[in-house]
Amino acid sequence: MRLLFVLLPLLACAQTGLVPEKEDLPYIVQADNLIPTETSTAQEQKGKKDEITYFISSAASTAKTPLASPIFLLKAKNVVPEKLQLYKFDVRNGRREITFHTGKHAKNPEGYHLDVKHLNGDLYRIEVGDSLPNGEYSLTPEGSNDVYCFQIF
Repeated sequence: MRLLFVLLPLLACAQTGLVPEKEDLPYIVQADNLIPTETSTAQEQKGKKDEITYFISSAASTAKTPLASPIFLLKAKNVVPEKLQLYKFDVRNGRREITFHTGKHAKNPEGYHLDVKHLNGDLYRIEVGDSLPNGEYSLTPEGSNDVYCFQIF
């Protein structure tokens, strides 16, 4: 029985032919389609004392999904799937942004829970553990300014 649960995700990907075209780019699984996330590099802006804002210059992502708990497929080469973090952006002044504080007692935005499953070879399935409200989001490797953006509408 345990083997069946391990093989089902592999069979589902094989039967539908859902394999990401590009390496190191998370794709949103939507029915029988893969939607590539929008890739960018977040820019840093130092604000008040102990405050750093990371932003993307446009207000909305080009990758969109109506799914509140999206599932991603990733063909990993350099990106470590277990190091991905998911954050929600605020849209202000025509851009997407998130602010972190570096002080001792700083309250920072919390990332959403991700469940990473190795399917086979370099293929990974990444599931969002929460139901996300409509808005702008980013998957980002820990310690990196690289972002993989998408919108839930």
